[in-house]
Amino acid sequence: MNDFFNPQVPELFLNLSQRFGLLLAGGFAIMTVTNIDKLGPRRDRPLWATVLLVVMFGLFGVLGTYSGNVVFQSFANLRGMVVVTAGLFGGPVVGIGGALIAGGHRYLMDIGGFSALPCGLATLIEGTAAGLVSWRYHGNSLDWRLAFLLCLGGEILHQGLVLSLSRPFPMAVAVVQVIALPMIVFNSIGAALFVQALNLQVSYREAKNRDLARQILSIANQTLGHLRAGLTATSARATAAIIMREAQISAVAVTSGQTILAHLGAGEDHHLPGGDVRTKATLKVIDTGVPLFVREKSEICCDEPNCPLTQAIIVPLRKGDAIQGCLKFYGTRLRPLDETLFALAKGLADLFATQLELENIGIKNQLLAHAEIRRLQAQINPHFLFNSLNTIASFCHTAPNQARELLLDLSRYMRRNLDSSRGLIKLSEEIEQTSAYLAIEQARFGARIKAEIDLGPRAEDCVTPPLIIQPLVENAVRHGILPKPEGGLVRLTAWREDGHLLVEVHDDGVGMEPQQVRAITSAVELESLTEGIGARNSNQRLVQLYGPAYSMLVASAPGEGTSITLRIPQ
Repeated sequence: MNDFFNPQVPELFLNLSQRFGLLLAGGFAIMTVTNIDKLGPRRDRPLWATVLLVVMFGLFGVLGTYSGNVVFQSFANLRGMVVVTAGLFGGPVVGIGGALIAGGHRYLMDIGGFSALPCGLATLIEGTAAGLVSWRYHGNSLDWRLAFLLCLGGEILHQGLVLSLSRPFPMAVAVVQVIALPMIVFNSIGAALFVQALNLQVSYREAKNRDLARQILSIANQTLGHLRAGLTATSARATAAIIMREAQISAVAVTSGQTILAHLGAGEDHHLPGGDVRTKATLKVIDTGVPLFVREKSEICCDEPNCPLTQAIIVPLRKGDAIQGCLKFYGTRLRPLDETLFALAKGLADLFATQLELENIGIKNQLLAHAEIRRLQAQINPHFLFNSLNTIASFCHTAPNQARELLLDLSRYMRRNLDSSRGLIKLSEEIEQTSAYLAIEQARFGARIKAEIDLGPRAEDCVTPPLIIQPLVENAVRHGILPKPEGGLVRLTAWREDGHLLVEVHDDGVGMEPQQVRAITSAVELESLTEGIGARNSNQRLVQLYGPAYSMLVASAPGEGTSITLRIPQ
C-alpha cells in the first residue's frame, strides 16, 4: 500500500493540471474564433464537417496522451476527457473516429511500452460509449453530469484493463497505483468542463440567433407599412430611420438604382438624397447582386477625403429577379460593424424583397377592385336608369317641380357612379349618392319605402371605397321591403369606433334563408341579380382591399329583416 503514496503522485498531479489547463484553453480558443458549435450535435451534418470534427478531436486526443510524465514505461494521459467530449458532441462517428486516431496513435507508436494495448482499447471504448449515449439522447447529450459519469466509469475501466492485460502484472499494479487517481480526477473534471463549455457556446449562439431573428422581424414589421407603397424617397427614409433606431448603426442608406434615396447618420452631409451613389462598392453590388462586407475605408471608395465611414455592409434589394437598389449599413471607427450586422442586413433584404412584392399584389388588388366596380355598374346602371327615367316621365305632367328635383337626384347619382372607379372617397359623397338613389325609389313606390340615415360625430369625414354602401341599400329596398305589400323601413347608420368606420344597413323586410346569407359572404360566383350580387360585390371588395378580417357581418332570418354591418379601417 505504501507504493500508492509514491512521491511521483503529487508531481503527476501538477503536470497533469498544467496539460489539463492547456488543453482546455486550446479548446476554448477554437470555440471562440470558429463556429465549431454549429457542427454538432446534429444528425444531418455534412460529410466534410464530420471529417473535420474527427480529425480535430483525434489530434486533441493525441496531445492529451503526453502529460510529460512517464511512469514505469507508461504515460499518464488526458485522452479520456477528449474522446468522451467528442462522442457526446459529435455522436458515434466522431466519438469512434476521434478515439481511433488518439487510441491508435497510443498503440501503433508503442509509446509507454507494455500498457499500449489496454490504453488504446480503453480510449476506443470511451469514445464509442459516449457516441452511443449521444445517439440515444440526441439533443440532450451535452450535460456536464453525463460527461463526468461517463469519463469516471471509462477511466476506472481503463485502469482495470491495464491490470487485466498488461504484463508483467507487478509492474501494471505499480503503474495503476501512481496514475489511477490523477487520471480519474482530471479526465472526469475535464470532460465535464469541456462539455459544459460547448453547451454554453451552443446556448449562447441560439440565444444570439433568436435575438437576431426578433430584431429582423421587429424591423420588418415596422417597415411593412412604408415599403408596401414601393421603394420611394419617403419609404426609404422611414426604413433607414427604423433600422438605425433598432440596430444602433452609425449610418444607414437606401439606394434605388444608382440614386441615393435616403442616407441617415454619419456622412449624410455629402451622401445626399437625390444624388448619385458615391461609393464604388455599391456599384459593384448593383452589378453583381452579391452582398458585400467592406472592412477597410479604402475599399468603400468614397470620393470625399474626410468621409467618416470606415466600413460598409451592402446588400441588394430585389423585386422579383431585378435589383431595385441596395440597403447599406455603415460603420465608423467608434462604432464598427460585425458579422451579426451582416447577417441582419441579409435577412432584412430578403424580407424587404417580399414586402416590395406586396406592392405589385396591392396594385393588382386595386385594379381587380376597380374592375369589379365597372362590372357592377354595367349590371345596375341600365336597369336603374330605365326605371328612373320612366318615373320622371310620369311626373313631368302631374308634378313638374318634383320631376325637376328627381332629374337633379338622378344626375347626382349618375355623376357619382361614373366617377366611382377612383380611390377612397369621403363617406359624405357615398351618402349623397345613396340619398339620391332613395329619393328616386321613394318617388316610384311612394310610402312603401321609408328611409332613415343616422351619422355619428365626424363619421362623414371618414373614407370608404366607392360604391360600397349604395348597393347594400338597393338590396335592402328591392329584396327586403318591396316584396312586402306594405313596404318597410331602410335604416342606414354610420359611426366611428376604434380607428374604424362602422356602417350598418338594416331593413325590416322579408329576410333571407341561411343559404342566401352564406352566398353573400362566400366566394361562389353569382350571376343573377336576385342572388344579391350588389351585397356580394361589396363584401368581396372589402376582403380584397383589407383582408378576410373585414368581411361583412350579415344577420338575417325569414320574416325578421336583414342587418349588414361592415368595418372600414381609417
